[in-house]
Amino acid sequence: MAIKKMGLVFIATCFLGLIFEPGRAHGSTKSDLFMSHGSDLPVAQTPPLVGICESFVAVHGYPCKEFKVKTQDGYVLTLHRIPEGRVKGSGKIRQPVLLQHGILMAFWAWSWDELVEHDLPALFDFVHSQTGQKLDYVGHSLGTLMALASLSQGKLVDQLKSAALLSPIAYLSHMTTSIGQIAARSFIGEITIWFGLAEFNPIGEAVATFLKALCAYPGIDCYDLMSSFTGKNCCLNVSTIDLFLQYEPQSTSTKNLVHLAQTVRDGIIAKFDYGNSETNMKYYGQSKPPIYNMSSIPNDLPLFLSYGGQDALSDVRDVELLLDNLKFHDGDKLTVQYIKDFAHADFVMGGSAKKIVYDALIAFFNRW
Repeated sequence: MAIKKMGLVFIATCFLGLIFEPGRAHGSTKSDLFMSHGSDLPVAQTPPLVGICESFVAVHGYPCKEFKVKTQDGYVLTLHRIPEGRVKGSGKIRQPVLLQHGILMAFWAWSWDELVEHDLPALFDFVHSQTGQKLDYVGHSLGTLMALASLSQGKLVDQLKSAALLSPIAYLSHMTTSIGQIAARSFIGEITIWFGLAEFNPIGEAVATFLKALCAYPGIDCYDLMSSFTGKNCCLNVSTIDLFLQYEPQSTSTKNLVHLAQTVRDGIIAKFDYGNSETNMKYYGQSKPPIYNMSSIPNDLPLFLSYGGQDALSDVRDVELLLDNLKFHDGDKLTVQYIKDFAHADFVMGGSAKKIVYDALIAFFNRW
């Protein structure tokens, strides 16, 4: 990955990849399992047989370091740092870049509100403490929603140089994935049942039964679940898919999926709705959850948005709603890329993603 400016890369693996984490053996990282009960210090984690650095980074000739980052609410996150390229640099200061992936994620009594409130600030603080510099940020899917929600509240702005959002997830009411729409309605309608199942484990018995029921719906191809969720990806090759499918899907918090389902149903971007005014009053001081106002994102913050015409999750109409919220953004600070043939997974696994997306992204970063 020969990058001139992005010589210092932090990869937040606490928020897992597109739909599944690349590697169950790497462990669930948004968890207090690594915390000692009588101390504020993290205890040693039983090392995986093959870690992310060793299995995915070092094998390609890049140096890689792993860090543990503690959030204010007591979780321990894993962060991987690639400090330089294959060829050692000249020793000059490099620009830090945080890569933030999306769903599915791990462990249990939280939604993406907590990722906005606690996780992103902890990661930003850590990277800033290591480098002393503002960050460039790259988010995909849920990683974009986390950034947008944070920025709409004025958070992270002082530590952020620019942000690139791939397959931006904000509004979700127009998503065209049938399985996603049906699942969203199911999570809303069965909220009390699912709250009794805090962990949404895609390979567990309860979720397998749920998915089997979804597969009975017309128009859902459970023999091609990736396309059923993401849209028809144009540019994945066989070796990429084979590598992807070597690893099992990881768990997430059921509450997180319920929160996303609320976003689909309500057509707004708001904090988690506890389902009754009394509980909402307890958490928010008002009967309805507060809204994340996308138009409050600072107009002078450099933003790069890239979205695809075949994306069933980040639908073109929903992205247009987001762009309408950004219509007063400084013209020279907002770069928008539309790729007609790309679906959700193409942005992270497409064979042409480097040429079409990443080169444009790096050129954008190099402007600031």
